[in-house]
Amino acid sequence: MKVLHFISRIVIGVVFIFSGFVKGIDPLGNAYRFEDYFIAWGTNWMMPYALTLSILLCTMEFVLGVVVMLNLKPKVNAWILLGVMAFFTLLTLNDAIYNPVPDCGCFGDAIKLTNWETFYKNVVLMIFTLILFSWRNKTRETIGTAGSYGIAAAVIAIFMGLSIYCYRHLPLIDFMSWKTGNKMYNDNPLPVKYYLTYKNKETGETKEYLSPDYPYNDSVWMSQWEFFEQRVEDPNVFQGHDLQIMDSTGTDLTDVIIQNPDYQFILVTWDIEKADQEALSDIGEFADKAVESGFGFIGLTSSLSEIIDSTRTKLKLNFDIYMADDIALKIMVRANPGLLLLKGGIVIDKWHYNDFPAYGDFEKKYVIPDKAK
Repeated sequence: MKVLHFISRIVIGVVFIFSGFVKGIDPLGNAYRFEDYFIAWGTNWMMPYALTLSILLCTMEFVLGVVVMLNLKPKVNAWILLGVMAFFTLLTLNDAIYNPVPDCGCFGDAIKLTNWETFYKNVVLMIFTLILFSWRNKTRETIGTAGSYGIAAAVIAIFMGLSIYCYRHLPLIDFMSWKTGNKMYNDNPLPVKYYLTYKNKETGETKEYLSPDYPYNDSVWMSQWEFFEQRVEDPNVFQGHDLQIMDSTGTDLTDVIIQNPDYQFILVTWDIEKADQEALSDIGEFADKAVESGFGFIGLTSSLSEIIDSTRTKLKLNFDIYMADDIALKIMVRANPGLLLLKGGIVIDKWHYNDFPAYGDFEKKYVIPDKAK
C-alpha cells in the first residue's frame, strides 16, 4: 500500500504540475477558453474575470501538484484534491456528453485531448486520488506545518509572478502553430483530387470514383447510374493555420503576404478598440521606416472597417490594415497588439506590445547580418 500511495502521489503531482505549468505560462490563451465556456453557459457577465480566473486556476493546479508530490499536510491536501477532482470529473463528463466547448484545454495547447479523453483521464486520476484520500491518516508529514505552508506560499508567489510575467510579455514556451521557426505554407503543392459519387437509379446503391477513373464512356452504365455528389480532396490546404487575410473588396491576400520572400511585419490586433492605444501609436513610426526600407508591414484585425478607418486617422497610421478572423489572430500571438516578423513564410520573431523593438535594433539583429552574408 505504501508503494501504491507513493505512485499515486507521483502521478497526481506530475499531472497537476504539468497541467498547471503549460496553462500558467499562457494565461491569456487559457482565459480565451474560459470565455468560450462563459459564452456556452450564457454567463457573459463573467467575461471580464476570465484572465484573473485563468491565473488563479493554473496557480492552484500547479501548487496542489507540488503539495501532493512533496506530501505536505496530507490530511489537508487529500480533502482539497478530492474536492477538485470530483468537481472536474463531473464537469468533464458534462463536456463529453453535451460538448459545449470542443476543446476544454486541460493541458493548454501543449497536448490536445477530446472531451471524452479528458473525462477518461480524470477517471484514472480519481482512482489515484481515492488512494491518497484513504491513506491520508496513515502517512507522515515530510515537513512540519510552518515549513509546509511556507513552501506552498512561496510556490504560489513564484508561479503567480511567472504567469503574470508571461501575460505581460509572451509565453515562455510557444505551443501554437505560429511559433518562431515554423514555416507557414506548403513548399510542394500536390494535385487536387476530385471524387465523384454516382447512384444506381434502380437500387439506390452509391459508388465513389476518383475522377476521371469512372466509366463515362459506357453508355449502358451511364443510363443506369446518375451523378449524386462530388468530394474535393485538396492536399495543399495548409494544416498549420487557418488564417485568411482579406482586403475591403473581399480579395484573399493570404499567400501574397505570408509568402513574401523579404521581411514581412504583421501587426496583430484582434480588437483595435481593446488594443493598447499607446503601442499602436508608437508602432506607426516603426512601420513607416520598415516600408521606407522596402519591407512589408500590414495590420490584421477583426474589427469593423469604420473602426479601422477612425483608428488609422486618429493615430496617424499609414500602413494597410486587413481583415481576419479573431480566433485565428488570437492564435498568432498572445498580445493585443502583437507583432510578427516573417521572411519567406517562416516566422522569424514575434513580440508582445510591451517588448516592441526599436527599428534600429531590428536592423542590427536581422538586416545588417543579412547584408554581411
